[in-house]
Amino acid sequence: MIGIDRIIENALLEDIHTGDITTQAVVPEKRSARAQLIAKESMVLAGIDVAARVFVLVNPEVVFSARFPEGALLSAGDVIADITGDAASLLQAERVALNLLQRMCGIATLTARYKQAVAGTGAKVVDTRKTTPGLRQLEKYAVRIGGGNNHRSGLYDAVLIKENHITAAGGLSVAVERARAFVPHTMKIEVETETLDQVAEALSAGADIIMLDNMDLEMMRRAVTLIAGRSLTEASGGVSLETIAGIAATGVDIISVGALTHSARAMDISMLLGE
Repeated sequence: MIGIDRIIENALLEDIHTGDITTQAVVPEKRSARAQLIAKESMVLAGIDVAARVFVLVNPEVVFSARFPEGALLSAGDVIADITGDAASLLQAERVALNLLQRMCGIATLTARYKQAVAGTGAKVVDTRKTTPGLRQLEKYAVRIGGGNNHRSGLYDAVLIKENHITAAGGLSVAVERARAFVPHTMKIEVETETLDQVAEALSAGADIIMLDNMDLEMMRRAVTLIAGRSLTEASGGVSLETIAGIAATGVDIISVGALTHSARAMDISMLLGE
């Protein structure tokens, strides 16, 4: 992943800043140590290479040996990795490595639960731009590890005409027309709709993807029937583990879930130094 070192370096600067006072005060210089990363609950492993990179950036002589690959299903008590090196370096890297690893495992684990909830329906579970500022690349990677798919990476790589764009452009059809004239032929155009009339207008305007935003299940079913495969359909808004199966049953192609990244709980992982 490009740019990961910069993310890690910024996190280390935030945490260590002018120095780790506690370690400087109590840990002898040049003391070697060994440590283990331990899962304290069941989870999908995501971000192990990122965690390893944290330790190496703190001290290139640290040896980080992962026991499980990305995407592995872990149980409580599993030793995720063995780490050896300078004790001070291990202590300075610990919190940043755990923060990133716990966050990424949490996203992958939650994504896997959403993916399981729509199994057999054909609907794809995708993320959104509701990510932690500065961590989008890591969080979207974790979604993929959990079995989900990525929506657009940012404002720069896809067209998504939303309610405010429609208002600013002067109408849905004119917004689609302007977008079609502006972007290359290889780029799809998605339009957010809230009513069946808007669905019909987006379809007539030639939208490639029609987002069904905050519709109830009956309206969503009617929209899918109206579209009849002429555009991809994406359900969005109010999606939870309790509602996603019903949404998938309407026949939509894609379900975008902001909760994958904005509401994932960090998994419980700890680092313990050996005697």
